[in-house]
Amino acid sequence: MNRKLPPLPHLILTLRSSFSSASASASLSPPPPRRLPPAVPLRVLLAHRIPPPPDWPPLSRPQPHPHADVVLRGRRPGCNASPESLHLDIVKRGLTHDLFLSNHLVNSYAKGARLDAARLVFDEMPERNAVSWTCLISGHVLSGHPDEAFPLFCAMLREGPGCRPTSFTFGSVLRACQDAGPDRLGFAGQVHGLVSKTVFTANTTVCNALISMYGSCSVGPPILAQRVFDTTPVRDLITWNALMSVYAKKGDAICTFTLFRDMQYDDSGIELRPTEHTFGSLITTTYLSSCSSGLLNQLFVRVLKSGCSSDLYVGSALVSAFARHGMLDEAKDIFLGLKERNAVTLNGLIAGLVKQQYGEAAAEIFMGTRDSAAVNVDTYVVLLSAIAEFSTLQEGLRKGREVHGHVLRAGLIYMKIAVSNGLVNMYAKCGAIDKACRVFQVMEARDQISWNTIIAALDQNGYCEAAMMNYCLMRQDCIGPSNFAAISGLSSCAGLRLLAAGQQLHCDAVKWGLYLDTSVSNALVKMYGECGAMSDCWEIFHTMSTHDVISWNSIMGVMASSQAPITESVQVFSIMMRSGLVPNKVTFVNFLAALTPLSVLELGKQIHSVVLKHGVTEDNPVDNALISCYAKSGDVDSCEKLFSKMSGRRDAVSWNSMISGYIYNGYLQEAMDCVWLMMRTEQVMDRCTFSIVLNACASVAALERGMEMHAFGLRSHLESDVVVESALVDMYSKCGRIDYASKVFRSMSQKNEFSWNSMISGYARHGLGRKGLEIFEEMQESGESPDHVTFVAP
Repeated sequence: MNRKLPPLPHLILTLRSSFSSASASASLSPPPPRRLPPAVPLRVLLAHRIPPPPDWPPLSRPQPHPHADVVLRGRRPGCNASPESLHLDIVKRGLTHDLFLSNHLVNSYAKGARLDAARLVFDEMPERNAVSWTCLISGHVLSGHPDEAFPLFCAMLREGPGCRPTSFTFGSVLRACQDAGPDRLGFAGQVHGLVSKTVFTANTTVCNALISMYGSCSVGPPILAQRVFDTTPVRDLITWNALMSVYAKKGDAICTFTLFRDMQYDDSGIELRPTEHTFGSLITTTYLSSCSSGLLNQLFVRVLKSGCSSDLYVGSALVSAFARHGMLDEAKDIFLGLKERNAVTLNGLIAGLVKQQYGEAAAEIFMGTRDSAAVNVDTYVVLLSAIAEFSTLQEGLRKGREVHGHVLRAGLIYMKIAVSNGLVNMYAKCGAIDKACRVFQVMEARDQISWNTIIAALDQNGYCEAAMMNYCLMRQDCIGPSNFAAISGLSSCAGLRLLAAGQQLHCDAVKWGLYLDTSVSNALVKMYGECGAMSDCWEIFHTMSTHDVISWNSIMGVMASSQAPITESVQVFSIMMRSGLVPNKVTFVNFLAALTPLSVLELGKQIHSVVLKHGVTEDNPVDNALISCYAKSGDVDSCEKLFSKMSGRRDAVSWNSMISGYIYNGYLQEAMDCVWLMMRTEQVMDRCTFSIVLNACASVAALERGMEMHAFGLRSHLESDVVVESALVDMYSKCGRIDYASKVFRSMSQKNEFSWNSMISGYARHGLGRKGLEIFEEMQESGESPDHVTFVAP
């Protein structure tokens, strides 16, 4: 029974009257929420459609392809026909010339990541159209080879009008630009220009691809993505989600939530309900920006009401968000409550734990879930970073080896550069620099991060020559230096005092525009200062556009090492304080190091008050520097007060500073008592402690005390250390026991200038000039060059 429908004009008038009444009441009451007008049934619209002109030909039903049965046979239920079987069937039937079947075959091979087979079929095709090219291009993009899609697209354009790109072609090429990143922004702009000359400039699918591409390729605010969004004539749900995802990944919470509000009030007539991708973007922006955990909780409630909480994408975003906000219990509950977990879920939990400095917990979760959740490259990279940053050396090395074993079994070390880079970084920070170099050497391919990692690792572990060698090899490999490589290379030049090499790196920094970076300029200041080129050091410092705390620390550090006048150090420190920068502990250590060689007690006390004012308390390096400064000024009482306050956190430098302070002020007995106290607290004495005390014993001819230190050295297994042995030779010779000095000297496996000079001067002091000459001849035969001390020895 058919119901009589009202005419279409009556419906329109009804809608207009409803809108007019609503607008009339708008001044009396707040406007109701914006809603879509009631839907008009499709049959009403069809009843009022405009009839076609009488001269239009009748529409005909599309006819199936004559050989479509070949394709349909492989799509029957229960039939898992492979591309090879389809290919064989086509060859047997002699249909290799058919364009439709060849396109389907190329598409089947490409979607199965059989790119070589797809290219072989493509090259043998006698005729190609836009579908042929699009299938091959999209296959390379989906298989993770975006760089190979660009020459294919260029070749397609050269084919002529018969192979004009379609909306699917542009979508695939723009996705390739998106995967390639900012390096392909120029090419992407050319593709956009080509799109604007076609009818696809208003195509919603192509506009969506443009928004996502500009969001991934642009550095900084997504201005181009917003411009494409504003000019898109018809926006669907994917359009809104694409731009929200762009702003979310940039950490712009205001724009993301503004778009979400505008989407809900959009009056385009298209139903726009939030989906799992919408919630994923909103959740992502909560932990990439400075949003509070309260907003995250509100979103979580909204997700629960929408029924999207069981979605894998939303669940992974929630795990990452709760973990990075420090709500680890909630993150683990969501993680364990998901019915399905993938690598993104696991990576989100591990990354959150790493950010909260729970590296050990991240490693335990990986070991416990590696069989139940998929693990990808990012999982290994994040985990290796956690092990390197938050584990002790021994524990980190053990866990790092376990992860290395998993990587080898997964076959990723020879396929993914990021994993190898993570292994190099992990081994270097765990103290196994030899293993880091071994992993680096077996890498089949290296990128800029690989070179940055190995150069920084070698520099930080004291292998400055190897770091410089690798920097040169990187330049020979036609890889431009980055800020990190330049900083590490300049640090190595400073450690080796290689001014010429540092000047070459300075040229590289100017050539590649790296000198504009403040961190690189700070490294240049330190390099020129350590190499003794103070004029160049000051020139770099004065030409810097901005100075940070590290800049001032660097210039004060080189001034202290070059023994600059104390007035200049005070002036630099005062200018820094007036600039508004807050000094840190490195600032105070460097400034106190400049004061230590001088006896400026009042200035030292003023700096101590500034230290207390800025809250730098209970910091060992600062307190050690203050003890040395007070000791040089003769204020032993202040040294003792500071030293007593450090009870429970004294290190070897603290003890050495206090012992040397006693000795400098002539309190040898107190210094020896301090040594005894140091031994009772089970603090390990190093070579510096022994050399300080032995030199003091030598200066006052305290043989008995010196022999006690010799016994301590034997118990501490430092008897083979060249610094300790040289100090023993000097002490025994000055205390009148030349025979003991000669015995220690002959037992030395390695000798330096100080040991040779001490033995020669000892024989000369005891009237044994002939034996002194014999030692001098031995010194020349060993290849050690004599200095001025050798010739003026008493």
